[in-house]
Amino acid sequence: MKHKLIAIIFFSVFNVGTLLAQELNCSVTVNSTQISGTDKKIYSSMQKSIFEFINSTKWTNDIFKTEERIECSMLINITERIGVDEFKATMQLQIRRPIYKSSYSSNLLNYMDNDFTFKYVEFQPIVFAENTYTDNLSSMLSFYAYMIIGIDYDSFSLNGGQPFFVKAQTVVNNAQSATDKGWKSFDGDKNKYWFCENMLNSNYKLIRQAMYKYHRTGLDLMSTKMEDGRNAISECLISLKTTYDVTPNSYLMQVFFNAKADEIVNIFTPAFPEQKAKLLNVLNVIDPGNSSKYSKIMGN
Repeated sequence: MKHKLIAIIFFSVFNVGTLLAQELNCSVTVNSTQISGTDKKIYSSMQKSIFEFINSTKWTNDIFKTEERIECSMLINITERIGVDEFKATMQLQIRRPIYKSSYSSNLLNYMDNDFTFKYVEFQPIVFAENTYTDNLSSMLSFYAYMIIGIDYDSFSLNGGQPFFVKAQTVVNNAQSATDKGWKSFDGDKNKYWFCENMLNSNYKLIRQAMYKYHRTGLDLMSTKMEDGRNAISECLISLKTTYDVTPNSYLMQVFFNAKADEIVNIFTPAFPEQKAKLLNVLNVIDPGNSSKYSKIMGN
């Protein structure tokens, strides 16, 4: 009876732990090699604080098992120490998605935030309030957490990430009174404001549909039906020409292909010549920045 009671307690604790698993499994690196001086301990503390905040916060009401957490990484490169507790940095964000019946993980996002400043006080916890702007660091991390989840959900179900892009937009709206750059429409055409705006803008709905079809009816099918999966990916990429014709060189289109260009080359290099030629005609128009990569599809 005693052993049975212990077993019940064990499985109850295990199940609670499973139910409460956070959504993100995010590796965090803070690089301070550009900063001179001997006071490097603060950057280790910063890395630990950011890691704990991004991975320990419960961002949704959904149930995640440990193995279901979203794989992502943040590389924060400190470019200047403005003051004792104020820093200037860039951040590279990547998201990876497992592919069905495969050991392969596909890049969902390879995104660079080139200019942000923030304050960090060593050993002071990072605190985020959903409906209030507290500081730039907590808002930035929370914004990207919601964007990560939204993009991941979009790849598994059509427009599945919508509620999280709305939450990211709330973070943007709360930051409109802040002096920090990147939150406002006039801060530039490639920033947090426009990243989120494009995700919610109906003009770009085909890009979000492509995100879903590319993965669910394309990559997830390729382990069992290679040609069917490849055809589905080709069709969804060609469909993006409609969006390009209305809004050429859109930011969201660039974000999509920054993550996918190399993978597209690998997928279509073994394809039939007719399919290659048809797809290349479109890719070279809608994503000219990667045309040199796409030439490899034809063996050039």
